[in-house]
Amino acid sequence: MKTKFYQHHSFLAIVIFGLITGSCTPAYIPNVVNSPMFSNKYEFNASLHGGISGFDAQLAYAVTDHFGIMTNGSFADRTSDSTDNFHKHSFVEMGAGYFDKIGPNGRFEVYGGFGMGRVQAFYENEIWYDFARVKYRRFFIQPAIGAASGVFDGSFATRLVVTDFYQGSAKNTGVFIEPVVTAKVGYKYVKSVFQLGFSVPLNGHEVDYEYQPFIFTVGIQANIGRIFNE
Repeated sequence: MKTKFYQHHSFLAIVIFGLITGSCTPAYIPNVVNSPMFSNKYEFNASLHGGISGFDAQLAYAVTDHFGIMTNGSFADRTSDSTDNFHKHSFVEMGAGYFDKIGPNGRFEVYGGFGMGRVQAFYENEIWYDFARVKYRRFFIQPAIGAASGVFDGSFATRLVVTDFYQGSAKNTGVFIEPVVTAKVGYKYVKSVFQLGFSVPLNGHEVDYEYQPFIFTVGIQANIGRIFNE
């Protein structure tokens, strides 16, 4: 009796966990938010990240003292040695925006842009299976406020994205808000990067595909061309 009791409740726990977490094949995985926190023209950032979104690479360049451009990529190719489960995605976007100083170390920026990507994934266990094969395009706008110095850069950004997903002839649009906190710690030209945030659908009742609700990454960034004139 006791064994059956534990088995019964273990099965219920698995079912409840599956209902809470949903599918393991998210069609939308938010990439790392690129928040350069520029100080002056000709400044250049290059960074590499690893985290929930897979492998992310980012570039950003300050064309003038107030205008910057960026390009971001996110890639993953995960397979299982013991099952047929896999996840693959690729995503590339470009953006441009405005930045300015708030006192000696305070910074403000707002960027917008467009990207395209694709996802292929399969997940199966004893209870359910799921498969995703979609292409998507995404528009974003991303205001942020923070600080920049020789040792520490930090920012709080809120990215608003509109994502159109295409699966065969079907189209689905999702609107997400993605607040993130970014910390960069190091000395002058090289810093470690940490980012934590969430992806929350604003039209959840209309989103009929799975998505990754968290943003978490660690990485390293090289910064060239920053000049402090204060």
